[in-house]
Amino acid sequence: MNISLAWGPTGAAALAPHADVAVVVDVLSFSTTVTVAADLGIDVLPHRWAVETAAAYARERAAMLAVSRRDARAGDVSLSPASFRTVTGLTRVVLPSPNGSTICAVLAESGADVVVASLRNRLAVADYLATRVADVLLVPAGERWPDGSLRPAIEDLWGAGGVAAALQEAGAELSDEAQAAAAAYRLVESRLEAALRACASGVELADGGYASDVTIAAELDSSVSVPILAGDRLTARPVES
Repeated sequence: MNISLAWGPTGAAALAPHADVAVVVDVLSFSTTVTVAADLGIDVLPHRWAVETAAAYARERAAMLAVSRRDARAGDVSLSPASFRTVTGLTRVVLPSPNGSTICAVLAESGADVVVASLRNRLAVADYLATRVADVLLVPAGERWPDGSLRPAIEDLWGAGGVAAALQEAGAELSDEAQAAAAAYRLVESRLEAALRACASGVELADGGYASDVTIAAELDSSVSVPILAGDRLTARPVES
């Protein structure tokens, strides 16, 4: 097995044709939110960051539309993983985001197989991939600067590195970029929550009143769900023991 790594939607689109599976990693918060939803049996329909089309898309698919964190009220869901733990009876949600969800949409349009990974399910994803595919592309999503350009996000490097480290232990060959990600993950593995709280994205979430999202993102290896893009939705597949 060969493991490569490329940042953001442009990197994903460029390298995905050379991989069996692309693994999207957006720790704060798309990927973490998807794994929480998956644990609850909720299908997530990723959507590009275009609210004006997302509402119609959700109606056509009889799905709830996730709102922005600041607009969320009781009974709503948003990119905040904590919001999914307070709702009941939900089976399908459209979840737009500028990074992870947009990358999933880009990859789906290219025909690539897509898996979503976070720190919560990095071992489950590695276990799923280890016996099924030969070439894996890790895609840390990153964030966006105000001009729309990519801002690499250290937490996504840690998340991708967590998957890479597990695959390396299973005998996979890592590219130099994937090895660097695995080394970055190992550097913070023993103090993961503190590192997430101290990184730029973690500070931003805490300052906005969403410190609990960082706590959930730090639930290392707590999930056995593997969200796989099937058609228009991410559907959980638990790893068989």
